[in-house]
Amino acid sequence: MTTLRLPLLLAVGLTLAGRPLAAQSATSRAPACAPDNAGLTLPAGFCALVVADSLGAIRHLTVAQNGDLFVALRRGRDVAGGLIALRDTSGDGSADVRRRFGPEQGGSGIALHQGYLYFGTDDAVIRWPWREGQLEPTGPPDTVARDLTNRRQHASKGIAIGSDGALYVNIGAPSNACQVADRQPASPGQDPCPLLEIAGGVWRFDAGKPGQTQADGIRFATGLRNTMALAVEPSTGALYGAQHGRDLLKGNWPDLYSDAQSAEKPAEELLRLERGGDYGWPYCYYDPELKQKVQGPEYGGDGRTVGRCARARGPEVAFPGHWAPNGLAFYTGTQFPASYRGGAFIAFHGSCNRAPLPQAGFNVTFVPFTNGRAAGGYTVFAEGFIGAGREGGDALHRPTGLALGPDGSLYVTDDRGGRLYRIMYRGT
Repeated sequence: MTTLRLPLLLAVGLTLAGRPLAAQSATSRAPACAPDNAGLTLPAGFCALVVADSLGAIRHLTVAQNGDLFVALRRGRDVAGGLIALRDTSGDGSADVRRRFGPEQGGSGIALHQGYLYFGTDDAVIRWPWREGQLEPTGPPDTVARDLTNRRQHASKGIAIGSDGALYVNIGAPSNACQVADRQPASPGQDPCPLLEIAGGVWRFDAGKPGQTQADGIRFATGLRNTMALAVEPSTGALYGAQHGRDLLKGNWPDLYSDAQSAEKPAEELLRLERGGDYGWPYCYYDPELKQKVQGPEYGGDGRTVGRCARARGPEVAFPGHWAPNGLAFYTGTQFPASYRGGAFIAFHGSCNRAPLPQAGFNVTFVPFTNGRAAGGYTVFAEGFIGAGREGGDALHRPTGLALGPDGSLYVTDDRGGRLYRIMYRGT
């Protein structure tokens, strides 16, 4: 359980002389972009700048209506976790005021909703009362949901809040495929998988009700290995999530899969998450070659058998294997061209297990939507985060969180280099 006996505020930045903390951010004019677009490759007409750098393992973020940014920070080797509030008072695009607060273990999920700032630690969702224009909480935190499953694998909690006050929390499965011996060659899967009672899905809580436990929540959707990227589609109120697929098809089942197949399978999935929906994990995975869900080898599959997986719900869009989706945001602004409006941006953290193929991901993709549903495949919108590196371990930057600013800019966090990017459209 998350303890709330913490210092309320640890300030690590100073206000400019004569300017109170409640002053509005400078948003009246658009800042200049970096000459090299901060190292990113973007579509024609777009450009980027660095808002802040070397912040630590920053995860998800949210943006206030005055342009203030609030970024979730996980604890690192040399940096305590918590939240970082950022403000640009000069209008040059760089955050010149910073504040740090919150629990030192840190977390990932973050959201502003009806006068509160919500934060997902590994075992709870807490919130502070918040007033527009403030960089500090206006009171101590309380706990909305506690005793959330927190084990070594996939402990991070992504969150999303609907306009109806529904609080959705990803509770990732601490497993690859729910084997008797996790990640061991030829070990069979547990059937039924006991982890699905406590993890491997999205739980729904009441965002306005303190003191809930996981047992008080509703298991909204199940069969989801790890769905850090969550967002509510604004025109319909439907919940969407992008799921991390499983690993080790070749490593654990070399007689059934080639190295190349294991690199590409299973697909990462953008899913429309519905109450009571079962999306198949650990029994099933989505095969991008066959374009359907098939049984995992731990459950009698041979790479082609559909069997029980005919009942598992499939994706709206499938992406290459092991890209690791971590952030999701719908574009509700008007700054970008009309073709982007209503669509979904997804931040991919990047792979480390696609050998012998090159490691991939490390990008932000775009999926067009029409009437609240995905309307086609995906395109890579922003890349170059990896820098000169070609492996996950030597990537300079790894996209993690996404959020829209009030002017329609897209913000991207990076939990490897601690960089916060702002992407804008300037026209062709």
